[in-house]
Amino acid sequence: MNMPMKYAMRTIVALAALVMAQAVLAHTMLEHANPAVGSTVHGAPAKVELWFTEELEPSFSTVKVIDVNGRQVDRMNQEVDRSDSSRLRVSLPALAPGVYRVVWRAVSVDSHVTEGDYKFELVP
Repeated sequence: MNMPMKYAMRTIVALAALVMAQAVLAHTMLEHANPAVGSTVHGAPAKVELWFTEELEPSFSTVKVIDVNGRQVDRMNQEVDRSDSSRLRVSLPALAPGVYRVVWRAVSVDSHVTEGDYKFELVP
């Protein structure tokens, strides 16, 4: 392969890698949560709120709160905030002390899907 062709191929490979890296970065990620990831909470929270790095598609983004027995304990009224479409929330009944798992699935408006979970502990 001659030198100009060799440099052209390297440039094409470098540009392709850059495009793929940007595509990976385009996935929405959990930015912060309330209750916070891994936190110990004194007193039962009224809701779980999750903030993501991108706007969410309300029809396909979900959040559940699960107790140690595997039962869903939230009020099943999840919604994406109309004034901040990067915030997903669900209301909670009065929870007993214990460890709870928040399971989420975020679909960004550009259709990228990410999923995750975390735990928080509720103490009296």
